[in-house]
Amino acid sequence: MASILIKNGLLINENQQYVADIYVEDGFIAEINKNGITRSADKIINADGKWVLPGVIDDQVHFREPGLTHKAEIYTEAKAAVAGGTTSYMEMPNTNPQATTQEELAKKYARAAACSVGNYSFFMGGTNDNIDEVLKTDPATVCGIKLFMGSSTGNMLVDNEDTLRGIFSKTPMLIATHCEDEATVRKNTAEFVAKYGEDIPMEAHPLIRDEETCYLSSKMASDLAKEYNARLHILHISTAKEIELFTNKIPMAEK
Repeated sequence: MASILIKNGLLINENQQYVADIYVEDGFIAEINKNGITRSADKIINADGKWVLPGVIDDQVHFREPGLTHKAEIYTEAKAAVAGGTTSYMEMPNTNPQATTQEELAKKYARAAACSVGNYSFFMGGTNDNIDEVLKTDPATVCGIKLFMGSSTGNMLVDNEDTLRGIFSKTPMLIATHCEDEATVRKNTAEFVAKYGEDIPMEAHPLIRDEETCYLSSKMASDLAKEYNARLHILHISTAKEIELFTNKIPMAEK
């Protein structure tokens, strides 16, 4: 594999920024030197006046493979991600079939191994009745467990409290949640159906899935995580009220 020397770039990493040379050998960074690197390389890139940053890690992507490849697939989306500087991704389980069994999850890893041009991991999906499969998930190879605590794309709603408690109390893995209180969504939807029938205007979306809908579900997830000391990551928080559930008082070194 060709060696690469990146010269005079402004390196931005780990809360620091400084001008340095970077030497890449066999696909890995072999040296970073603020005083310059003089050894030869197969390719030299002059990064003077440019920023050099680590590859972005995207922790929530939907690549739609398997089953929905008329929209996208692992190869095309990974290629697009890398072109934009995202070198690692974590993909969601609501494909067709869903990654809610160890067998289907393994198939996604096999497909990515054959075609992905970026680093990858895949979430194991939870449902109301697959806790045994969820608890088989290997934390050494899988990025986390995804729980749709409100209905979204795919039939993966997890709103059974016993199931939620079982997962939060027993898995050592990160739990990533889509938080919308299903009972509130259904109540609000019924009100708009009564008013508009099935032709509900698009403007009603944030009124159906409103602030209280988000807050109730995020609070439940937060409370469960605190009760069982679970690792929780709430995806796409969208209201200021939800932010009140969290604290930033823990020093970065202890997180």
